[in-house]
Amino acid sequence: MTGNTVADFFLAVSLALGAARLFGALARRLGQPAVVGEICAGLLASPMVITAAGAEAVLPTEVKPLLGALANIGLATFMFIIGYEIEGGFLRDRRGATLGVAAGSVLVPLVAGFALAFPLAATYAPGNHTAFVLFVGVAMSVTAFPVLARILADRGLSRHPVGSLTLAAAAVGDLLAWICLAGVVAYAGAAGQWRMALVPVYLVLMVTVVRPLLSTAVRRAGDRDLPAERLIPLLVVGVTLSCAVTEWLGIHFIFGAFAFGAVMPRNALGALRSTVIGQMEQIGHVLLPLYFVVAGTKVDLSAFTVAGVLTLLAVIGVAVLSKAGGAYAGARLAGLPHSAALPTAVLMNTRGLTEVVIVAVALEMGLIDQSFYSMMVVMAVVTTAMTGPLLRLFGEMPTGATVRETGGELPVNPSGILAESSPKSG
Repeated sequence: MTGNTVADFFLAVSLALGAARLFGALARRLGQPAVVGEICAGLLASPMVITAAGAEAVLPTEVKPLLGALANIGLATFMFIIGYEIEGGFLRDRRGATLGVAAGSVLVPLVAGFALAFPLAATYAPGNHTAFVLFVGVAMSVTAFPVLARILADRGLSRHPVGSLTLAAAAVGDLLAWICLAGVVAYAGAAGQWRMALVPVYLVLMVTVVRPLLSTAVRRAGDRDLPAERLIPLLVVGVTLSCAVTEWLGIHFIFGAFAFGAVMPRNALGALRSTVIGQMEQIGHVLLPLYFVVAGTKVDLSAFTVAGVLTLLAVIGVAVLSKAGGAYAGARLAGLPHSAALPTAVLMNTRGLTEVVIVAVALEMGLIDQSFYSMMVVMAVVTTAMTGPLLRLFGEMPTGATVRETGGELPVNPSGILAESSPKSG
């Protein structure tokens, strides 16, 4: 670039954001989530596409940490929103089916991931083999809640019974996955770190001190008719402080952002809630694509041997079969018929950006090596890209069917498309 670090930084930001927006738009035109295009944009600057000299020209070494820091702000915002949007309300309706699908889609791939990881640990675990095995199991059990929500919205299925059921099951599954990942990260980094003992204290303070303070601040803002925008600086300060604390404690900053979102008051915000979330999402929409572009630049399959290719195929195969099979079995055991369990299984196989975040954390923490990171990113892209086509192939319900499950019935309209869970007014 120019040789001036500041100028190179701004050029890199503009290049990365421009490429992310372009490839994200192309992905959407092809019926894919934007994250697929954003990762592909990063692949153009990866070692398997351009030479080391070319990569240095596009993203100079001194610029990468600055770009990564900016991307991490977008990631922290994203994790805050995930924590805020996951709440207990998703279990109020159709609890039996929700828990059945969630349990099947987590437990089966978790066990399958353990079984796959045991023989691979000697090759792809740079450090603790047990931590590697635990991580692979957790990574296999993930469903990308945000990407799934976008897929359902794009297809008009967000308010349909199977759509809402799948989204609720994904929320439960992702919550369990984040908790398990936090445990794995804590286990991997616990040796000699006395600060880990303070994690329960941090969690207690978040619930007993931070949450009431946030409720008071939100209530006062509402009483004074302050615009929702006035709350954004407070939230940004809170998120960043929580991220700093969890990093200091020895667990990744994403858990601090997630925890701050989880303790945010819901009812106190009232009408301000959508505005506040919209404002925070705008930050994420601008900066989060940088994270996936950077993630794509680290993927390198160019040096793979035949054994590496076979391992990649095994990773993809186990991920798809265990996740879809577990979700299908859970749905059937919960009382859903085949015609509803099949599209549920297809949807739960979506991994997308959540998987990329998790494997990036694992690479950063030294749980996996560069080769296995590349495999997992490819798996995330493949499983996300296949959701749309498979949903079109298997996603329709038979005409006049009624989906019976534990706790009630899910009606279907005569056109074969899932009926809405509640009739529209008017």
